[in-house]
Amino acid sequence: MADVTISSARATELGLAPAGKPRGMIRRAWEVFAENKLALAGVGFVIFIFLFCFLGPVFYHTNQVNTDLETYLCHPSGSHLLGCDDLGYDELGRLMIGGQTSLEVGLAAALISVLIGTLYGAISGFVGGAVDAVMMRIVDAGLSIPGLMVIIILSVIFHPTPLVIILIIAFLYWFGVARLVRGETLTLRTREYVQAVRVIGGRPMRSVLRHIIPNAIGTIIVQGTFAVADSILTLSGVGFLGLGVAPPATDWGSMLSGGLNYIQGGNYWWLIYPPGVAIILTCIAFNFIGDALRDAFETRLQRR
Repeated sequence: MADVTISSARATELGLAPAGKPRGMIRRAWEVFAENKLALAGVGFVIFIFLFCFLGPVFYHTNQVNTDLETYLCHPSGSHLLGCDDLGYDELGRLMIGGQTSLEVGLAAALISVLIGTLYGAISGFVGGAVDAVMMRIVDAGLSIPGLMVIIILSVIFHPTPLVIILIIAFLYWFGVARLVRGETLTLRTREYVQAVRVIGGRPMRSVLRHIIPNAIGTIIVQGTFAVADSILTLSGVGFLGLGVAPPATDWGSMLSGGLNYIQGGNYWWLIYPPGVAIILTCIAFNFIGDALRDAFETRLQRR
């Protein structure tokens, strides 16, 4: 029988190239992500909002500590590009400072909740049996709690500092992450590489940390992206109800709440639209990124 060989280039054209090369999977995932124009716009806006909030105060100096009643509700001008609020704070500078708080709380709360939920869900799904049943009943109980009501109650009990708000949001959000990771773990624990670790006597935590969690990274990253948007929106809702961070610190929700007191008494549009638009566009941008990442990782996992 003649020995027939096919070049790698020809094999690629015919779709016969090996399907396990990491670089190819990463490239394919990027191609899927890049096809989503809304996601690319979301990435651009997230980069812009971070530069605006954290580098903006370096170039646009304002006093966000001491009030100045001489500039009470002043209209936009050359010295105050977005006017001032009811305490004399420059509104553009306030928007930057409030954005710092909103982004920091959103990222930190998302990170903590994803870490806790990932470890909890992976252990629950990997162990299985009665332990899994008990752990999931705890998650079900947590998911049944009305989150906003709990946040309001805890914000009243504790002094609403950024750290306290981060811990409260993270405490309520990790339940959903745990359930999703547990579902992914139930599939991954039957794979050959996980079974091989058991056969050679490897510890369960080694399987969880070295095999289960790394192979569930797609679900984890996507859920983390959505968690950032949800955390920012939750903080904005708490701030809108007057339970946000204490002055002179602020967040976008608190700015929006303060502007409502004057929106009907005069044309003070700069107190409402900038923080409201910032909240909406930031949350939408993170959601667009999360949707594109989910599509990209699903495409990568089809070849795993």
